[in-house]
Amino acid sequence: MVFLLKNTKDPLTLESALPDVKKASHIFLPINDCRNPSIAEGGTHWSLLVVGVSDRVAFHYDSLSPANCGEAREVSKKLGVLLGFPLQFSDLEDTPQQDNGSDCGVHVCWAMKHLLVKRLLAVEREKEVQMSLRGKRVDATGYRKEMFKICEGLRKKASRRLGSPMWIIINVLLTLSTCGIYSTSPRTSKHDGKDSPPRIGDVQP
Repeated sequence: MVFLLKNTKDPLTLESALPDVKKASHIFLPINDCRNPSIAEGGTHWSLLVVGVSDRVAFHYDSLSPANCGEAREVSKKLGVLLGFPLQFSDLEDTPQQDNGSDCGVHVCWAMKHLLVKRLLAVEREKEVQMSLRGKRVDATGYRKEMFKICEGLRKKASRRLGSPMWIIINVLLTLSTCGIYSTSPRTSKHDGKDSPPRIGDVQP
């Protein structure tokens, strides 16, 4: 989706093919540095773009800053066209940096989980959330092992339920794609049951 958006001149031509982004409160977008749309598996680096739709802001987290800044800015600009308003783009240079050339994907997954679980889902409704990762340390080796355990657990769960190797793959993909849909957010009002997204405040921690 992100690569398609980045390489399409007129984002509005994609409206029927993409999810309705206008209904989202926050959007997490993995950014790749591939510049050739004819290469399906091109690119060498991943980063993360987080968009707060209500606040009209986009924060870029790059573990090899500023490697993907241009790509992230372009995606932010085109997503703004789909949303119907421009997004204020911020490249957060205080994002934790990787110390090798292979941990960018791990950093993206860690940042997604941390920002979602520890920030956006950890505050009461309508309160402001600080989105900076300044001062955070990423145990890439440990988190890589955690990711492996999650995938292995999903594989075993699917194997017990379905047995067929093809259905195992399908079930794992479905589980990963729907992860979090059924979770209960602490932002839900106890009185009216309605969910009001938190507001993104100052990027400072």
